Amino acid sequence: MMFKKFYYLLLLALPQSISAQIKNPEFKEMLDSIYSHHVPLITVDSLKQLKNVYLLDTREKEEFEVSHLKHARNVGYIWFDMRDIYDIPKDATIVVYCSVGYRSEKIGEKLIKNGYKNVFNLYGSIFEWVNQGYPVYKSDGVQTSEVHTYNKKWSKWVSRGTKVF
Repeated sequence: MMFKKFYYLLLLALPQSISAQIKNPEFKEMLDSIYSHHVPLITVDSLKQLKNVYLLDTREKEEFEVSHLKHARNVGYIWFDMRDIYDIPKDATIVVYCSVGYRSEKIGEKLIKNGYKNVFNLYGSIFEWVNQGYPVYKSDGVQTSEVHTYNKKWSKWVSRGTKVF
């Protein structure tokens, strides 16, 4: 238990390592301008090291169906309902993500407000996950190169994979 708390404190104490992962300086600048920083950030690399984590995809169902992180649960953004996560313990490690991290940060704020203690927002979200070459999956579990980029404007932040909007 003590190690777990130390690990979370370490994640919070290294803000420069969080932003250092982003290779595109314009993407990094955009991300830093949209986050309110009310939810601790976690890097793609740090997420890869975690075990026993709940992944909550806060994009809409249409986006999730194109692709998502393996074992993620789609909770949506517009119609997000706390009752959909009743089975997640308040002390569980939860990582929220969306396209770039704005919507997931807002859902993360709701989770924290409702008593969840270990909530993190994936820095750069699914776009950064894909940009770093990690796999995404369709709803049937099959790996895909497709990523829903929300719209044409946002698709410029995806440097790998097949863009769908």
